[in-house]
Amino acid sequence: MDLRIKNVRKDFDLTPALHDVSLDIASGELVALVGPSGSGKTTLLRLIAGLEQPNAGTVYFGQDDASRLSVQDRQVGFVFQHYALFKHMTVLQNVGFGLTVRPRGKRPTAREINERARSLIELVQLAGFEDRYPSQLSGGQRQRVALARAMAIEPKVLLLDEPFGALDAQVRKDLRRWLRELHDVTGHTTVFVTHDQEEAMELADRVVVMSRGRIEQVGAPDAIYDTPASAFVHRFIGESVELPVYIEGGMIRLDGIAIPLSAADEPDGPAALVFRPYDVAIDEVDRATYPGIAATVVASRWHGRGRRLELAVGAGGHSMEIDLPPDVAPPVDSTLSVWPTRWTLYRPSGASLSHPTPAAAASMVSPIQQMAVAQ
Repeated sequence: MDLRIKNVRKDFDLTPALHDVSLDIASGELVALVGPSGSGKTTLLRLIAGLEQPNAGTVYFGQDDASRLSVQDRQVGFVFQHYALFKHMTVLQNVGFGLTVRPRGKRPTAREINERARSLIELVQLAGFEDRYPSQLSGGQRQRVALARAMAIEPKVLLLDEPFGALDAQVRKDLRRWLRELHDVTGHTTVFVTHDQEEAMELADRVVVMSRGRIEQVGAPDAIYDTPASAFVHRFIGESVELPVYIEGGMIRLDGIAIPLSAADEPDGPAALVFRPYDVAIDEVDRATYPGIAATVVASRWHGRGRRLELAVGAGGHSMEIDLPPDVAPPVDSTLSVWPTRWTLYRPSGASLSHPTPAAAASMVSPIQQMAVAQ
């Protein structure tokens, strides 16, 4: 089932939650909605489900306008973070519940409901648990039951709201791998909300990054990570280093000192230099000369399989953290010259604030240039 959201707006009282959001999702696609709290991702999911109604815009299921249909008429499967299983029902009864409450004319026979529920329990790898109650299951097992129950009604669209948010890290990792395999078998059109960037990047065919009720970028996980469309996406998806710089005569200056990165043909003015912590080259230099970005090592610690350095940068009280191979360990208080090897400049927009503070200006950016230089 294709899913299309067209120019949707949603307000709660006088507070806008979604601003003119449009999104097309292909049949059988698994799409992740990510963003910080208040970005509108759960509101968008609830609008698709019919749990909220838009103030403007349309939600299409295929070619049909579903905007004013009830939850039941939309035929969606919904999985919540906290399972929402019926405690007094067995696993088998929970999975078959959505079929047992259908209107009499659309309700399968008791035998058909039993067979479908047992088939789904086997599909989610819980065969033998049919007669257990939710209290007798682990968190991961309960979420599998919730997913089987959502699929029992043969949904047009499957919606998952932070489905693994209440589980510990290792269970989350196991379940998301299992969910991807299950999706490939069943082929449901699936939309899920998560605050876990790694979860979204691993699971989804496409990722939708949201902020302040708007879609910042939509794309395949690799494209979102490698070519972020804005400084917000660059900061939110993966780790990043951000330094306030000034462009002057095609040169990039940090605290008035030119650094060896070119901004040819860019107009003069403030910008943000953004790069990944591992996209750097370093050289130990004398304190009096620094052809790259001057930085002093404040702290050094193990990080994953490498070493992370905390650096004090320039004369403006800036700081950054970079990642190096485990065998590279400049001592604390040593001075380094740091070169970003892959970086992006983002220009402040200045659209909504006449006198933005540095913090506000950093959040009001659009991309102007992306470059890579050889190490």
